[in-house]
Amino acid sequence: MNDQSQNGDSVAASPAQRSMIRVEPGVPVIRNVNWPGTRALYLKEVRRFMKVQLQTIWAPSVTTLLFLVIFTVALGGGSRTVMGVAFADFIAPGLIVMGMLQNSFANSSFSLLVGKIQGTLIDYLMPPISTGEMLFALVAASVTRAIAVGFAVWLAMALWPGVTVTPHHYWAIAWFGIMGSAFLAFLGVLTSIWAEKFDHAAAVTNFVIAPLSLLSGTFYSIDRLSPTFQAISHANPFFYIISGFRYGFVAVQDTDIAIGAIVILLLNILAAVVCYAVLRNGWKLKN
Repeated sequence: MNDQSQNGDSVAASPAQRSMIRVEPGVPVIRNVNWPGTRALYLKEVRRFMKVQLQTIWAPSVTTLLFLVIFTVALGGGSRTVMGVAFADFIAPGLIVMGMLQNSFANSSFSLLVGKIQGTLIDYLMPPISTGEMLFALVAASVTRAIAVGFAVWLAMALWPGVTVTPHHYWAIAWFGIMGSAFLAFLGVLTSIWAEKFDHAAAVTNFVIAPLSLLSGTFYSIDRLSPTFQAISHANPFFYIISGFRYGFVAVQDTDIAIGAIVILLLNILAAVVCYAVLRNGWKLKN
């Protein structure tokens, strides 16, 4: 009877239950990945920005749409073409992914920083989740916010007259959108660890993230730049993200898409390793 009960438990147990075994009565031990804990932290981060979605999703969408209006209507860019593509169609994908990148960074750079300032950092450090699980949850929540913002901007542009944002290569949109958002999420986690007040995070946003995103070929093709500035643009990781994401919509490219995909993959691996090492060490978190 006992053997049947034990065998039945092992078959009927869910993945979350199988991740915990009791080595002694009343002493649960988590094996492999703590999926319930990771899911709880992910949902906590998602609910945090969804509670103020007017500020975190819809406001950035309106701001990004205003760029399109200014450059196509106010500055008379509606009749111009770039790389054989109508100017509005050329800048629309770049504006979408630029909004995604900036909001992914904003989300992850806020999480641990607000915990430091409000004295609730212990809520991140004490739960029985590993460093990798915590990092995954923070980055996944930031990517979720980026996707929500990107979809809202895309929907607004799809309804805007004179703009075509019909996808051509879904794989490029998915790859560069998700990987680009993840890269900015890792940078946001590093910023939230380093920063001691909101001014520090704002400085990174204003003097690093914003210039790199605006000077990455969002509003122009780098073919029009001098060789020196073309080389500088190729050193900007945002350029590969925006160029690859734009390729998914307009099927034109100003760089090798395969190279861009590899570059952003390697940057994500490097950023993930650095974030993991810093979090595991507890720098500016446990000291």
